[in-house]
Formats: sequence, C-alpha cells, structure tokens
Amino acid sequence: MTVGSRGGSTAGARFGDVDLDDKSKAIIEALQHDGRRSYADIGRDVGLSETAVRQRVTRLVENGTMQIVAVTNPLQLGFQRQAMIGLSVSGDLTTAAASLEDLPQVDYIIITAGTFDLLVEVVCADDDELLALLNDIRALPQVERTETMTYLKLWDQIYNWGTR
Repeated sequence: MTVGSRGGSTAGARFGDVDLDDKSKAIIEALQHDGRRSYADIGRDVGLSETAVRQRVTRLVENGTMQIVAVTNPLQLGFQRQAMIGLSVSGDLTTAAASLEDLPQVDYIIITAGTFDLLVEVVCADDDELLALLNDIRALPQVERTETMTYLKLWDQIYNWGTR
C-alpha cells in the first residue's frame, strides 16, 4: 500500500487544512515507505501504542489527508496506453474538473495556472479506448481545446517524498 490523495474525491479537509504534529508526520512517512508496515511496528518507532497509531491513521484517512491504496503497474494489468491530457476550458474550472472525475479512465485531475487550465492523467486499455475518451472529453461544452501527451515510458513513480 502507498499513501496518496485525490483532492476532488476526498471528503472533509482539503490539502493544507490539517495541522499535523511530528508523530502524525512520522506515521505518514512510515506508510509512504512501506504501506504494509504494522501499526505496532510504526508505534515503536514514533513512541505511540498500536491503538494510537491506528486511531491517527483512521483520522488522517477520514479527514482526507491521505489514502492508503495499492499502486499498480498499468502495463501488467493490461492497460497499454497512459497519457496526460491538457485541457483549455471556459467557465468555472471546478465545474469542468467535476465533469471529468467520474470517467473510469481518469487517474487524477489537476487545476493549473499555466498553458492549460486542467491536466488530466488517464489510463486506457489501448489507443482505441484513448480515442473514444478524447472524443467524450472534447464533447463536453466547456472544453475548448485539448492536447494529448501519450506516455512512451514511465521512468519513475514514487510516493515517499515525505511531509516536509
């Protein structure tokens, strides 16, 4: 398991809304390095009981600070095409983002300030599925332009950048 978050789909607090003490940060970092590590083991390292670690992890998940998920290799699961799609949209950016979040191919959505209004990472079975998805996205009324950057090779993907 690894720790990550998808801002649009988490209930409760958003990024930056939660004050974390050093023990909670240490728990997060321990799970980022090894999400299968036992709460008892983490507790020994951070000076808490297994129960206290479990309660903190539950609170961190419930308030949207983190998720505990299995990160997979899409190629090994039969998904042959990954891409980042840059979108220029009109109107409210959050409305545009919300219209994309239920598409099953969408991995994450980022609202940006730059060349694109939104960046959308997608995972598709093949090029035909990517083409169909692009047609669906381009049909949305607020989408003005898209640019698709297909992944040739995923060089590095890490989730252990810590809590700083």
